[in-house]
Amino acid sequence: MRISAPVFAVLVLVLSAVPADAIVGGREAPAVPWVVALADRAGTVFCGGALIDRDRVVTAAHCTIERTAVTKRDRRPEELTALVGRADLDGGDGHAVAVRAVWRHPDFTDVAAGHDVATLTLAEPVPVRPVRVADTGPARATVYGWGRTGELKAPSRRLRQVEVPIRADAECAAEVPGYRPEGMVCAGYPEGGKDACEGDSGGPLIVDGALVGVVSFGRGCARPDQPGVYTRLSRYLDLI
Repeated sequence: MRISAPVFAVLVLVLSAVPADAIVGGREAPAVPWVVALADRAGTVFCGGALIDRDRVVTAAHCTIERTAVTKRDRRPEELTALVGRADLDGGDGHAVAVRAVWRHPDFTDVAAGHDVATLTLAEPVPVRPVRVADTGPARATVYGWGRTGELKAPSRRLRQVEVPIRADAECAAEVPGYRPEGMVCAGYPEGGKDACEGDSGGPLIVDGALVGVVSFGRGCARPDQPGVYTRLSRYLDLI
């Protein structure tokens, strides 16, 4: 979820045909079998995720809540489809699997308050090796997603990736109000230019082949001195 993004971005997307060319500052990703796109009943991809067991996907808690301008409601399992390893959303590769159950961290209230983690149990296992979960300190990381390519740009129909540096907790705390190092990681360049964006929520943050976080929130997309915030998954290993 991106906080304070321009409201009129929706109108721009409706009224213009802007080609999708990246997660902000990124490039098209190679095939990554364990990366997951989450689609609603209409087939619209609204979030990402990662396969952490053959029948379990980890994502952001806020992805399990559908919000409109006036209300919000829980997304029901029968409304959801997990597209596992489908890099091209217009193609037929990978696996389209129904969701049997949704678990959301019971203490989640808002992205900025933390605990932004959820898991989806698939109706059947998929023949894909899951990604392992690990902790991280400052490192070079890769984030994947199909989200907007900029605050006023359209989402991508093909999986994209971008490399961002994971910042020290002290730097994150100085730039992100309410930052909680025990459950959050932040990443991005001080000058901005590369970042996840709206629609990338729940997508994986990877360091050395291991899953260390999922996209949680940020202020705008790729703005200077506004790093993206990710859920630190090692904090929730006993729950997910």
